[in-house]
Amino acid sequence: MGGLAQLAQAAGHKVSGCDVHLYPPMSDQLLAAGVRVIEGYGADQLSIAPDIWVIGNVVTRGNPLMEAILDGGMDYISGPQWLAQNVLRNRHVLAVAGTHGKTTTTAMLSKILDSAGLDPGYLIGGVPQDFAQSARLGRGGQFVIEADEYDTAFFDKRSKFVHYRPRTLVINNLEFDHADIFPDLTAIETQFHHLVRTLPASARIVVNASDEAVSRVLARGCWSELQSFGAGGMWRVDSSAPFRVWLDDEPLGVLQLTMGGQHNRLNALAAIAAASHAGVSAADALAALAVFGGVKRRLEIRGVVGGVTVIDDFAHHPTAFAETIAAVRASNPDGRVIAIFEPRSNTMKRGAVSALLPGSLTGADRIFCFAGDLDWNVAEILAPLGTAATVHADLTSMIEAIVAFAADGDQLLVMSNGAFGDIHAQLLARLGTRTQSTQRSA
Repeated sequence: MGGLAQLAQAAGHKVSGCDVHLYPPMSDQLLAAGVRVIEGYGADQLSIAPDIWVIGNVVTRGNPLMEAILDGGMDYISGPQWLAQNVLRNRHVLAVAGTHGKTTTTAMLSKILDSAGLDPGYLIGGVPQDFAQSARLGRGGQFVIEADEYDTAFFDKRSKFVHYRPRTLVINNLEFDHADIFPDLTAIETQFHHLVRTLPASARIVVNASDEAVSRVLARGCWSELQSFGAGGMWRVDSSAPFRVWLDDEPLGVLQLTMGGQHNRLNALAAIAAASHAGVSAADALAALAVFGGVKRRLEIRGVVGGVTVIDDFAHHPTAFAETIAAVRASNPDGRVIAIFEPRSNTMKRGAVSALLPGSLTGADRIFCFAGDLDWNVAEILAPLGTAATVHADLTSMIEAIVAFAADGDQLLVMSNGAFGDIHAQLLARLGTRTQSTQRSA
């Protein structure tokens, strides 16, 4: 919704909005864009009297402002529908969907098209390092969008991406997630089937060749051109350096990324395949990715103090934990990886995928979990990891335990889809204090 507000403002509308717990970097972007942000959902905001209320999917019945809008018979519309009608119409929409990798792949694809001089519009669900903001209109004919399967609004329970009508669609992977919305993976697959049904025959669908859930979606019907990537696919990348990229049996060049991890190489492969549908050559795409700056909170190094590196990552699902730990390990095989996470997403809070946790964390040398107020026993779930994993109810004491354990060469990998109590800054500050104390003692 923050990105959508920036697009509306750039299109010439006067935009204001309301939310709770708004924090950087989005709050800073909205301020820079001239969007007025109001804290809370008070009904007194009716005095603003906008032409239309654009409703995000966090708004529910019982929300005081929403109730006042309904009582007043005022015009309202969902964010995805407003976007489709006012921004996406008559443009070549390139949508990136799937459980994991949407934000990074969307940013990669936007970078490729921008480097090719196409001046695309984009809406990225994170903060790309290569652009000044996470959303822009662009003057070109293409628009790249992160296509989320989450529901549209309280009055429209279809997935958001059904509104976007893409001509190029990437489906990275499918797993059970969003347990607050979907009862099981089958329900998610049905929404993706609905998305595939909206694409014209001239569209291209770029899919992960080795994902069984994606294959099940396509088996229910596919009416568009199909291209695959990854192991067994048309588009492939070598599993070891120098990471050559192939289209069938034709070598296309070498993939060079500042971001590590096989999952990011697959994200890049999907972006290259999607960009080719917009007329960008693989050579140009590879050149753009070689200078791709990444996305904030995706393997982002927040600082190095006393030889200890603090890394921030948005991972919040067991599969993402495993891939992220593996990427950090590969970047520095000789250093210990200390995984620090909180089960914060709606899916994790419900314990819906808790059985996957021990296996997803085995790649770390030490695990610290901040449990908060969960209704399920994290310590019991992590018991198979033995003394390598500890669960903490107090953030301050956990930080002290991490700092006491960390040594020169360690990589502290913080994984959460929230602010996590600004733990990154706290860790760096405490590590700095420890380093100064050690130096004085010496």
